[in-house]
Amino acid sequence: MSLKKKIVLSFFISAFIIAVLAAFEYFSFVEIRKEIRYLELTDTISRKSLQLRRHEKNYFLYSPQKMNEEAEAVHAYLVELNDTLAKNPKIDRSEQLSLRDRINEYGLRFTSIDIEARRLSTIFERAKTSYGKNDKKYLSLVEATFLERPVQSAEFLEKVFSLPHDHILLAGLRALDADILSLRKTGEEILVISKDLDKIAREKAETVIRVSQIAILIFFPIFFVVGIGMLFFISTNVVKRLMLLINVMERTGGGSYPHLSVPPSRGNTADEVGVLIEKFNTMEDELARREGELDRKNKELIQTRKLAALGTLAAGVAHELNNPLNNIHLSAQVLAKQAGESGSPALHEAVSDILGQTVRVKRIVGDLLEFARGREPRLQSINLTELIDHVYRKLTLDTSRTNLTLDAEPPAPLLMADPELMEQVFINLFTNAVEAMPNGGTIVVRIRYDGEAMTISVVDSGKGMPKAHQEKVFEPFFTTKDKGTGLGLAIVFNIVRKHYGAINVTSDEGKGTTFTITLPRMGVAETRSASESLLKTITE
Repeated sequence: MSLKKKIVLSFFISAFIIAVLAAFEYFSFVEIRKEIRYLELTDTISRKSLQLRRHEKNYFLYSPQKMNEEAEAVHAYLVELNDTLAKNPKIDRSEQLSLRDRINEYGLRFTSIDIEARRLSTIFERAKTSYGKNDKKYLSLVEATFLERPVQSAEFLEKVFSLPHDHILLAGLRALDADILSLRKTGEEILVISKDLDKIAREKAETVIRVSQIAILIFFPIFFVVGIGMLFFISTNVVKRLMLLINVMERTGGGSYPHLSVPPSRGNTADEVGVLIEKFNTMEDELARREGELDRKNKELIQTRKLAALGTLAAGVAHELNNPLNNIHLSAQVLAKQAGESGSPALHEAVSDILGQTVRVKRIVGDLLEFARGREPRLQSINLTELIDHVYRKLTLDTSRTNLTLDAEPPAPLLMADPELMEQVFINLFTNAVEAMPNGGTIVVRIRYDGEAMTISVVDSGKGMPKAHQEKVFEPFFTTKDKGTGLGLAIVFNIVRKHYGAINVTSDEGKGTTFTITLPRMGVAETRSASESLLKTITE
């Protein structure tokens, strides 16, 4: 996943959590507001119920002076309670019906008591006319308190005024006491129900508030953990890889070209830092390849300059040695002719040795001249397989115990090259291969194509050579043979270079040696400008 997508994803996760929290808190706020309204209504019911009981008490306590006033207040609060219940549909239906029934029952009982109280007050007024002044005082005192204590009032009247037990006033007072007790019981039930409603409403409001608090305590840490976690993960992951990249870049500046490992990503899609690391690794590979190529070109350039200097030296030395050698050779031939058969064996042996060594030195001088001349190739189209087969057949070395295997890709390997110089290349390579296999073996020549280049590998199954020798094998005068000049492979190197090609060697001791030549399939003229430009860049 890309870095941009990770950041967007973390933002959306955080935004989603915030949105969920905000939505939840909004609905919680709406619910809390509803519960508060419900609580206000239940609190109103509870307060009005208390006021109802207060006016009920005042009605019984201050009658008949405030009878009408308190009765009106009681009826007013009964109406308000019914209206409040009608405006609050959230109250449980059973509770609402129970409270409404109690209020209606209370209203009926209070109305009945009020009517009875007024009737008894009328009876008291009529009774006063039948008694003297002192008895009227007692009757007035009983009339003022009969609603508060109807049974005690009846007993007092029955005892003091000797009223019969079934007197209408006494019976009325006793019936009024039973009604008052029922009214007070109903009033208590109204208070209990209203308090229960208020308690339930408070519990609901507290529950909603508590749930809202819990939601905040849950969602906020989740948001904090997710947000900080995603930020920490992304920043740590990116910064860590960038620091690794900085360290590797510093090492790259020092000439080392290490790779950075790219951790596997889901969906095979690396983020921007991963892509940067991949591109950096590609750049490292390219830099290493180019540095290797520059090193190789530098070595080839140094080798070419060394060969040029040695060629100049060799030309001068060969010229200075050639004339004395010719004189020595001619003089030795004359001496051998004059000695004839009459010469002593010691003389014949000495003359023969002079002639042999002179021929050997002339061969060395010839190699020096050949190395020094290094003429430019005369290009023509040649069939490489035919040329290789021809060279192997005309070798004067003992090839009876060696076999040549030619492995060439189709089509026929045609090459623009100098046939004489290419013959000299393969003569030197085959000679070295045969000499490396004194007990016989196989020489394999493989020809492959790589775009516009042709690769020729000469492989022998000889004794091979150590790593130290491989680095010096193309240097002039380097040889491991007792009678070698060390110029054969240097001449091969020069010829290949003049064809704008390259040659290298790989060898395993005891397993064999492989010389690999890479030549352009097109003519030298076409490749000269590109090669000279590269050599110029290396030189600068």
